[in-house]
Amino acid sequence: MKILITGGTGLIGQAFIKRFVNEHSFTVLTRHPDKGSPIKNVTYIGTLDGFENLDEFDAVINLQGEPIFGKRWNAYQKQQLIQSRVQVTQQLVSLINKSQNPPSTLLSGSAIGYYGRQTELDIDESFATPYEEFSHQLCQSWESAALKANTKTRVCLLRTGIVLSTNGGALAQMAPPFKFGLGAVIANGQQVMSWIHIDDMTKAMNFLLTASSIEGEVNFTAPNPASNKIFSDELASAYHRPRVMCMPAFVVNLMFGEVAELLIYGQHVVPKKLLEAGYTFEFPQLSQALKNLIP
Repeated sequence: MKILITGGTGLIGQAFIKRFVNEHSFTVLTRHPDKGSPIKNVTYIGTLDGFENLDEFDAVINLQGEPIFGKRWNAYQKQQLIQSRVQVTQQLVSLINKSQNPPSTLLSGSAIGYYGRQTELDIDESFATPYEEFSHQLCQSWESAALKANTKTRVCLLRTGIVLSTNGGALAQMAPPFKFGLGAVIANGQQVMSWIHIDDMTKAMNFLLTASSIEGEVNFTAPNPASNKIFSDELASAYHRPRVMCMPAFVVNLMFGEVAELLIYGQHVVPKKLLEAGYTFEFPQLSQALKNLIP
């Protein structure tokens, strides 16, 4: 396939390109096209302004967006988070809708933050009562922009959980204290962490490119979520270190501000659509995933 990908220099985009560079050719939209590593079958561009349509592409993968963590969620930063996702999505949708021979599939990023904080178990794609908070508003805005292409192409919204990888993302930020036996349970530790190994993330994305029966919301999480306490204990065990510390909720709030809601609360999300379509996870269990990533 000939694929246009935004966010192709981020954690997920880079991993997808690296894994499937011999199966697909990629045009990567990036703010710094001159810094892209020269790779066969990969072209870097800095803008979509030269395109009148997207007839030349078989699929579009849209992952671009300002990182969620790293800055406090003041009014300005919230607007940046939304606009960095919505603006490029609107550009892509406009070009798809102008196409005579549009791409067959648009895979557009989202997150399980769409559901907001939840105590329900086994939240699948049919769950219809999200908790109204910023993470939901952000994902809803992003998804709504992407769905405006669904009269011309099949749109899949990638509601992604915590992506586990040694090359960045949540695990890279969480790991250092655990390496030294200083890892901690956050708040009461009962909040559920719905996660996915980076290999399943990329493999399932490729699966979706040809799984024509799937459209709309798709949960990108492993089938077995874990509480923060279990996750913390498993991570400590992977590093052969004890886990004896706890970080109270008020400390997390002081450190991160409103962003802390992503750490203190959780969602028990399951990938019903992927499983029903026949996708087989390489790493369905957390212990398997961590053992693979932390040998």
